[in-house]
Amino acid sequence: MRKYIVLVAFLAMSLAGMAQSKPIYLDESRTEEERINDLMGRLTLDDKIAIIHAQSKFSSPGIKRLGIRDFWTDDGPHGVRPDVLWDQWEQAGQTNDSCVAFPALTCLAATWNPDMAHRYGVALGEEARYRSKDMILGPGVNIYRTPLNGRNFEYMGEDPYLASMMVAPYVQGLQSQGVAACVKHYALNNNEVNRHSTNVIIDDRTLHEIYLPAFKAAVQQGHAWGIMGAYNLYKNIHNCQNTYLLNDILKRDWGFDGVVVSDWGGAHDTEQAITGGLDMEFGSWTNGLNEGYPNAYDSYYLAQPYKKLIEQGKYSTRELDDKVRRVLRLFLRTTLNAHRPFGSMCSDEHYQAAREIAAEGIVLLKNQGDVLPLDPKKPCRVLVVGENAIKMMTVGGGSSSLKVQREVSPLDGLKKRLGPAFLVDYARGYVGDVTGEYNGVTTGQDLKDDRSPEQLIAEAVDKARQADYVLFFGGLNKSNHQDAEEYDRLDYAMPYGQDKVIEALAAANKNLVVINISGNAVAMPWVKKVPAIVQGWFIGSEAGTALASVLVGDVNPSGKLPFTWPATLADVPAHKLGAYPGTKRANENIWDLEYKEGLYMGYRGVDHFKTRPTFAFGHGKSYTTFALGKATASAKTITAADSISFTVNVKNTGNRAGAEVLQLYVADLKSALPRPAKELKGFKKVYLQPGESRDVTITIGRDALSYYDDTAHQWVAEPGDFEVLLGTASDNLPARVRFTLQ
Repeated sequence: MRKYIVLVAFLAMSLAGMAQSKPIYLDESRTEEERINDLMGRLTLDDKIAIIHAQSKFSSPGIKRLGIRDFWTDDGPHGVRPDVLWDQWEQAGQTNDSCVAFPALTCLAATWNPDMAHRYGVALGEEARYRSKDMILGPGVNIYRTPLNGRNFEYMGEDPYLASMMVAPYVQGLQSQGVAACVKHYALNNNEVNRHSTNVIIDDRTLHEIYLPAFKAAVQQGHAWGIMGAYNLYKNIHNCQNTYLLNDILKRDWGFDGVVVSDWGGAHDTEQAITGGLDMEFGSWTNGLNEGYPNAYDSYYLAQPYKKLIEQGKYSTRELDDKVRRVLRLFLRTTLNAHRPFGSMCSDEHYQAAREIAAEGIVLLKNQGDVLPLDPKKPCRVLVVGENAIKMMTVGGGSSSLKVQREVSPLDGLKKRLGPAFLVDYARGYVGDVTGEYNGVTTGQDLKDDRSPEQLIAEAVDKARQADYVLFFGGLNKSNHQDAEEYDRLDYAMPYGQDKVIEALAAANKNLVVINISGNAVAMPWVKKVPAIVQGWFIGSEAGTALASVLVGDVNPSGKLPFTWPATLADVPAHKLGAYPGTKRANENIWDLEYKEGLYMGYRGVDHFKTRPTFAFGHGKSYTTFALGKATASAKTITAADSISFTVNVKNTGNRAGAEVLQLYVADLKSALPRPAKELKGFKKVYLQPGESRDVTITIGRDALSYYDDTAHQWVAEPGDFEVLLGTASDNLPARVRFTLQ
């Protein structure tokens, strides 16, 4: 017995000794800063330099001798991108890197539902975690300034408040899986044309009120672990090494404790990168874009050139240590986090999330004569027209291009939902991009069609005359100069002669429904001739299923536009004022782009310039009807320290269950500085059964009344009279109430 007692005592002492010798950085009972301090004491100069720059297209090295594995990033905001070779953009040829494609972020924003944003982030984080990714390069929150921006589909619309409310829960959901968000592209990256050489000129008020709030919300509310710098310049300095944006605003004013990651090839100068706030440099090839040679990553601006400057005594390790501490903090939250979930991939739950987010974001723009929904219990002849009814949309568009396990087309989704009792026919209507390939991923579709436009229209019209309903699926795709990274659209019109097809179909059949598939608004010269219009977005793997569920009424549409849909490009303030795409400097490859419209973009511009959009910001119809009661306020007078609540009764007056979004806008009735006529400052989505009513309350505080004083460099809530406008779109705000800020 004594031998066993001695043995147990020995083992206990040994275990205690092991516990005492355990490195502090592995001891999760220690504070984050204690663990970082311990790690800092173990690193050499070479270790520090190594972890602040890439070692491959999507990874940076960990610290092997300390048991810290490589750190892996991956695109993108809509699904986990397939793996590429170590040092080439070509596919790695794996068979286990297919994913679920979630709806594009314009669709997510159109749900006006922060709970959906959190669900989206969780599902994406689970897929990333299963694939051993440590950082997802997204979400994107650049503001929708012009409908020509090829990358608008990756962002969350034109309004800073809406984008702020949607990005924070997305980030929280993603990071709950131990996967870092890298919110992009900070900042003022609002066009793709000349994106590497555009120098944005903007006043401080517009910068702080329009283009920064969503990033600030991602940092202060979402607690994002990563921010990606943008390609463009501001104040003549590239944003990936811009001390005003990165050090002064992001890190000092907002208290950001994460890492600033360069966009791929976004760094341009070692000394500016050292002092300008960049923490991790990523790219491809030697210069980050298109030139390369062996060991190219050691030649990055924050690699051997940085080390050489330290060894020469030109720089101390002060800036380096700050960068390294941030990277180590990122490691502790991801690769050194022993409690991260394992994740899952292509699960039924993820497909369900993708389907439900898509359906909730689809916007019913017009439904004259109640053409929709189709009645699935009354078989009839349905003609589907258009390339976008059959074309896969998950491949292409740039860095958000995906390799999916499956993608349900709109035509297949409709056929499956309607069943064999319906006679569902198809006509091509037009031919667009038939390539179906991006970065080594191919759709496998053969979309070639050699018929002339006249022949295609004639076939569609002939079939339309015999159909009970015609569903035209058109819009844009993810080809160059449409919805695609690196390219802006060349004009506002729908491509491939689609307007002629729609005009012909409208003349042939009165029950025409146009479903626009895009991430951007498009010109609709035929809008008065078409009874029903649906905005279908790029909605991923479950596109066909989600669209069918809305078109037949299984889901009552409740999406609302996250941007203004202008009638013409001339109505867009940036274009009205000649403030796009900028002016090229003489003898320099720099384009100066002044945001001449200032605050007055989107619906703010509609009010200011008194234009009439095709569809207003926040617009979206339903298969049921809603009535709003009179608005009441919790007080008539408040102080700056108070909050104030507004209540409106919302009633479902139709015969279908549905959801409405109560939107709250604030108007400052007298201000020392010019302000927009109204600004979105609150919203709430409410689900109601037929005949059901509910009092909906929205509370706002001082921040909702404030503007940025660019002289005092601070936010100001100016005493005086305000009016709150409540309704269901920026052009439909019947409930109003005034109050005074003392």
